[in-house]
Amino acid sequence: MVDYSVWDHIEVSDDEDETHPNIDTASLFRWRHQARVERMEQFQKEKEELDKGCRECKRKLAECQKKMKELEVSAPESGKGELEKLQAEAQQLRKEEKSWEKKLEELKKKEKNLPWNVDTLSKDGFSKSVFNVKPEEKEETEEQKEKKHKTFVERHEKQIKHFGMLRRWDDSQKYLSDNPHLVCEETANYLVIWCIDLEVEEKHALMEQVAHQTIVMQFILELAKSLKVDPRACFRQFFTKIKTADQQYMEGFNDELEAFKERVRGRAKVRIEKAMKEYEEEERQKRLGPGGLDPVEVYESLPPELQKCFDVKDVQMLQDAISKMDPTEAKHHMQRCIDSGLWVPNAKSGEGAGKSGADGSEEKAKKENGGEEEGNA
Repeated sequence: MVDYSVWDHIEVSDDEDETHPNIDTASLFRWRHQARVERMEQFQKEKEELDKGCRECKRKLAECQKKMKELEVSAPESGKGELEKLQAEAQQLRKEEKSWEKKLEELKKKEKNLPWNVDTLSKDGFSKSVFNVKPEEKEETEEQKEKKHKTFVERHEKQIKHFGMLRRWDDSQKYLSDNPHLVCEETANYLVIWCIDLEVEEKHALMEQVAHQTIVMQFILELAKSLKVDPRACFRQFFTKIKTADQQYMEGFNDELEAFKERVRGRAKVRIEKAMKEYEEEERQKRLGPGGLDPVEVYESLPPELQKCFDVKDVQMLQDAISKMDPTEAKHHMQRCIDSGLWVPNAKSGEGAGKSGADGSEEKAKKENGGEEEGNA
């Protein structure tokens, strides 16, 4: 059965013929039509504002969740207070998101009940046909994603880097038009990692350039998600919109770019600190003496009078200093010197105590008559 009830509520004031003889019929129809058009425009404007507010709320929520995830990985303990703050913000944004969606739903119901008229009845039906059917995709495992990313980068790394070095909107659009396969998550992920590498290498200006292109790719991917289409089918829409100098859209782009550069600097700092710690630990492991102690740490823990003996490499001074100390304390310090390699007992060649320089390096202490010295300790 065909439902014809939708035709029961149609506004056809423009077609009414019966008016008072003293009324200018043509003018009346024009005024009515103009008033209806203005109401429709106001309704459309309200709809666009609600849709825009909803999308902005979703964007902020996604960004907040991303920050939470990064904080949980980079600083799970020290960033606890910040994490709680972000969780509260995310909760508030979820409430706002539900509120926006509720308003949109109410507006759609209102729109459905609006009467039809000559403007809404006569619209192009077949001026454009678009087929954009995406096959159902299965969730990829982390291993599959990693393999896919590695394969993609091996094939297109040179092209990705070329895109990352572009500056002008037109150049970027043309290059993606010539290489549409680059419009994907793999390109965005590679650019993010490249930005961090450049910041670690202190190539700050180049990092900021690549960061700009990274946000370009991320905005295209976000647009594709909102439109539910393949990114390759909508990247031209992004460039059209960004080149029209829409102030609010451009401000959103620049805000995201600055936030991204700050995140890159933070990640680079963490990576550098981690590398420094690993390097220091490696150097410390190389320094460890036969007893597993670090000579630098042992030297710094010695009393000043013993440190001076190692500085000047004077064995007799060391014997005198030990003889004046409490036997238990002296034995404790000398055993730590042996375990760290500062002192080598029973060495047949050597000229005395080691020295700890300003750079943290030590020379192993040696003594001709080690047994005697150990007895004194």
